[in-house]
Amino acid sequence: MRIVIAGASGFLGTHLSRHLRTHGHQVTALVRREPGVDEAAWDPYAGPLDPAVLAGAHVVVNLAGSPTAGNPHSKRWAQELRESRVTTTRVLAEAVAVQPQPPAFLAGNGISIYGDHGAEPVTESTDSRGDALLTQVTRVWEEATDAARQAGARVCILRTAPVMDRRSAPLHQLLPMFRAGLGARLGSGDQYFPMISLRDWIQAVAFLAESHDVSGAFNLCCPTTPTNAEFTKVLAAAVHRPAFLMAPAPVLRVAAGPMAPELLGSCNVRPAALEQAGYDFNDLDVDDVLASALSAGS
Repeated sequence: MRIVIAGASGFLGTHLSRHLRTHGHQVTALVRREPGVDEAAWDPYAGPLDPAVLAGAHVVVNLAGSPTAGNPHSKRWAQELRESRVTTTRVLAEAVAVQPQPPAFLAGNGISIYGDHGAEPVTESTDSRGDALLTQVTRVWEEATDAARQAGARVCILRTAPVMDRRSAPLHQLLPMFRAGLGARLGSGDQYFPMISLRDWIQAVAFLAESHDVSGAFNLCCPTTPTNAEFTKVLAAAVHRPAFLMAPAPVLRVAAGPMAPELLGSCNVRPAALEQAGYDFNDLDVDDVLASALSAGS
């Protein structure tokens, strides 16, 4: 298959592109510079994408967007967070829609769309609650796929939980603290904290790209979601350090500002749609996910 990827130079995009090429697919990366081999130029902020870029494509994947790490108190950061995701998705969805035979569209998104649901099990049919920053962003981000869906394209929304790998956020930032014995649960630690291993994220997205009849929203998370306290305990044990500390919720609310709900909110997510579609997870729970994330071969 010919697969076009926006955001191919990012951490997830790099690993996904390598996996797809290894499995015999032709991957074209969309870049905002002079294109090289297996690349095509685009500028999502300059107008519609040239339809020729997607000619012959079987699948289009959007992983583009500004980093979620930044100054949570900055209005400019929040605006870029939203616009970079919504604009790239809308431009690609419209480009997909005008193709004579619209390719499948796999649109990146986040698990934050659900908001805080406490201990209640959350699946793809669960409602979106609250007005947290990322919850608002993910709603309009998903709506930006409408043009492709209305044109009859197969659209898969990738509602991605934090992807755990020692080389990337958030684990890359947490490891030095935990290795120094400064690991701490966040607030009470009772809040559910969804996650997925890098290998399951890659293989699940490839599974959706290679499918022909599945569409809709997909939670990309491990089947058993841990609480923050469970995650803290397992990570501390993995680096052979204690983790008796607690970061007080009031302090986190002030420090993290509009991103505090991502630390203190609870989302007990299940990958129901992926499992129903037939995807078999490698890493089922926090122990599996962190073992994979910390392994030398990951």
